[in-house]
Amino acid sequence: MWFKHCHLYRCHDVEILALEDLESALAEFAFRPVSPREARRVGWSAPAGRGSDQRVHEIQGHRLMAMLRQERLLPASVVNEEVAERAEAREQAEGQPLPRRERQLLKEQVMEELLPQAFTRTQRVELWWDTRRRLIGINASSRKRAEEVLDLLRQTLGSLKVTPLATRTPPSRGMTQWLSDAGSRPASLLLGDQVELRAAEDDGVLRARQVDLDSEEIQSLLEGGRQASKLSIGSEGQLRTVLHDDLALKSLQFDDALLDEASQTEDGDDPAVALETDFALMSQALATFIEQLIDWLGGEAEMSAPTP
Repeated sequence: MWFKHCHLYRCHDVEILALEDLESALAEFAFRPVSPREARRVGWSAPAGRGSDQRVHEIQGHRLMAMLRQERLLPASVVNEEVAERAEAREQAEGQPLPRRERQLLKEQVMEELLPQAFTRTQRVELWWDTRRRLIGINASSRKRAEEVLDLLRQTLGSLKVTPLATRTPPSRGMTQWLSDAGSRPASLLLGDQVELRAAEDDGVLRARQVDLDSEEIQSLLEGGRQASKLSIGSEGQLRTVLHDDLALKSLQFDDALLDEASQTEDGDDPAVALETDFALMSQALATFIEQLIDWLGGEAEMSAPTP
C-alpha cells in the first residue's frame, strides 16, 4: 500500500472525529457496485482489502482510508457509431435532417441501452490524514482524482475545509534555484537525475532523464530562461520523488531500509497487521519529508481558509 503519488492539502478548522464515530460515518457512505444503469459510483472501502471490514486505520494520529471508484467503460466511438446509424435510418425514413435536439435525445437513448452491457473498471485511491499536523495526502495520479476523494470525505463529514498545500517560495522558483545555484541547495536535499524545463516564451517543454543536472547543457538552458516544472529530489533514509510545480509528489520511491524493515516485521499473515506496519513506516517518512520540503521552500504560505 506504499503510496506512488501524493497530492497534499492543508486542513483548516476541521473537527477530528473519534475513531469510532469516523468509522460509523464512513459506513454510511460505503462502496456499493454500480447498478446496470449507473455510469459511476464511489464509496469507502476497507484499506486492507476484502477480508476486512475496517474502513479506517489509525497509527499515532495518522489515519488511512480508501475510496473505491467504479465506472462503466462505454467508448464514445461506440456510442457515436450507433447514433450515426440510427440517425441516418430516421433521416431516410422521414426524408429530412434530424434536428440537433432529436439527435441529442437519440444519443441519450443509445447510452441508456448500452450502459448495462459495458465492462466495469474499479480503482482504489488511498487517503492519508495526519491529524496532528492537519495534513491530508492522497495517493492519486491526478489532481482531479484527488479532489474526487475530498468531495466524498466532505460529503461524509458534512463539511471539510481544505486547501492545496502551498509554500512561500513557489516550487518552480525553488527548483530552478537549486539547479542553477548548487550553493543554494539545502544540505539534506538529494538531487536526482530527472527534470522538466519549460520555456516561458513559447511554452516549449524539455524533459530529461538519467542526466547530470549540473551539466553545462542543463545550466545553459537555465541561463536561457527556462524554469524547472518537475525535478527529482530526495532525502536520505526517507524517500525519493519527482516534485511538481503544484507541490505534488509523483513517482515516490521509499528508502530500501524502510521497505526491508516492513518486510521483516512479523505479521502472522494478517493483512491488517501488514498494512498497518507499512502505513506506520510510510506515514512517518512522508510527514518528515514534507516538513523538510516546506522548510526548503521558505515555509508554508499563509492562505485564508475556504468555505465548507
